[in-house]
Amino acid sequence: MAKNRFNYSWLHDHINDPYVKLAQREGYRARAAYKLKEIDEQDKLIKPGQIIVDLGSTPGSWSQYVRNKLAKGANRGDTREGGIDGKIIALDILPMEPIADVTFFQGDFREDSVLDQLKELVGDYQVDLVISDMAPNLSGVASADAARMEHLCDLALEFSQNHLKPDGALLVKCFHGSGYSQIVEKFKHQFKIVAPRKPKASRDKSSETFILGRQLKRRD
Repeated sequence: MAKNRFNYSWLHDHINDPYVKLAQREGYRARAAYKLKEIDEQDKLIKPGQIIVDLGSTPGSWSQYVRNKLAKGANRGDTREGGIDGKIIALDILPMEPIADVTFFQGDFREDSVLDQLKELVGDYQVDLVISDMAPNLSGVASADAARMEHLCDLALEFSQNHLKPDGALLVKCFHGSGYSQIVEKFKHQFKIVAPRKPKASRDKSSETFILGRQLKRRD
């Protein structure tokens, strides 16, 4: 009975969520688009001409938002001509419905073979921005879940170290709790500017938060 009450409560909150309604109105696949939108508007991350990698992209709302920002004409106030000024590469372990101008491939970011494919897609280009909404399947065991989250952040940090431009940025999701301070320290070791972000679109009840790193430090 308690479980049913919880499910009903979640469903009630979801249906009445203003960001869910906004996403439906504006054609986004998930309310998560507005988390990225808030952070982007605050930090001016996404600009025409950039190469952007979206990790953990499914169902695709972050890639949709990036695509809209890079759409030709999007920042000039005139009619969008079709196509984008830039490049978007998206990756997820789950399938994703196609999005115009987004190169998607399915695979597990934790596997070397998938990382190799991603590196091939990036090629010799340096990436301007890596965004990650990845999260592990949660077991309910705090220490295990924290370790899984930290591992995903480590992989995103390593990929960024190898592929970001010197003035590039990395934005990752993590959970405020066990392991959070260690992730922040790793960001500070790698980036000159590190800042936590908790957008309004992130539910108050959620421990979800985002860490933004900008400007790579030189390797030791």
